[in-house]
Amino acid sequence: MRPLPTPHALRQLLAAAGLSGPAAEPRRIAEGGEHASWWVGEDHVLRLARDPAGAARQRRESALRDLLRARLSVAVPASGGRGEWAPGLTYTLDTRLPGTSAEARPLSRAGEADLAALLAGLRAVDPADAVALGLPYQPPRPLVRPWRAAVAVAERLLHDGEFTPDQHAALVTTATPATPAAHPPAPHHPAPPTPADRDEPTPGAADATTAPAPVACLCHLDLKGEHLLVSDDGRVAGVLDWTDAAIGDPAEDIAGLAIAVGAPAAARAAERAGHGPAVRRRGLLLARYDTVVRLADRLYGGDDSPLPLLRAQRDRAWRATP
Repeated sequence: MRPLPTPHALRQLLAAAGLSGPAAEPRRIAEGGEHASWWVGEDHVLRLARDPAGAARQRRESALRDLLRARLSVAVPASGGRGEWAPGLTYTLDTRLPGTSAEARPLSRAGEADLAALLAGLRAVDPADAVALGLPYQPPRPLVRPWRAAVAVAERLLHDGEFTPDQHAALVTTATPATPAAHPPAPHHPAPPTPADRDEPTPGAADATTAPAPVACLCHLDLKGEHLLVSDDGRVAGVLDWTDAAIGDPAEDIAGLAIAVGAPAAARAAERAGHGPAVRRRGLLLARYDTVVRLADRLYGGDDSPLPLLRAQRDRAWRATP
């Protein structure tokens, strides 16, 4: 992975994009596995790809945001500048969207309607348009695998006071459906590969194995709270970080919303967006299993995510739904 540019080189990069002076001094935000980010003044965000794979994803993200900007009712970032900061490594200088992370500000019912419009808007995008931008196909996860991983750690979490008896009972008695191969996104362009492996039904799940196959569509695939911006009145002001977007299982986005804003709100938004009961249930189950596994990995493994965040995500995903 290439070393980051010096402060002087960053200032030169920003000056070439038309930003200079004390008000454009870059302030480091965070570093991920494939990118690093800086605030630039009050209105911009500079993001640098760290390796060729990250650069390819950033190029796809920029093209996808341009495609979505006129098709979604929620805002997505716009790039005021883009290019390469080193040979083969890209950058974007994005206009900062207003709002506060959904981790810090609650969503209103009108905000739930915004989420429904987001999910419906993604469903409405012709997958061929996304494939033409180079977005990959991501097959549905076998649901039984995160279920088994959650069951494996649930007893220890229960013993340590991180899981309630009711939650434990609900987890271990869940009838987990098999995950069939996803339907191809559309017949008029090359179909994505069909996943070869199917779930093995868990005990008591025989009646659930006939659930309809998920229909692949454009998905964000990282709809966590920090990527949802909420306005003062609880509306969705913007959706950030589209680098993981793919043609995939819409239940993954429902799961992300359940973790970010709570299972009831996610279920209502998904229903309003037109997702059927089987997809909604699968999304809520994924959220429950994933939050249990992530919390256990933090407590007993090598994860270093903030414990309060993981506990809040667990609580949101396990809220009762009708």
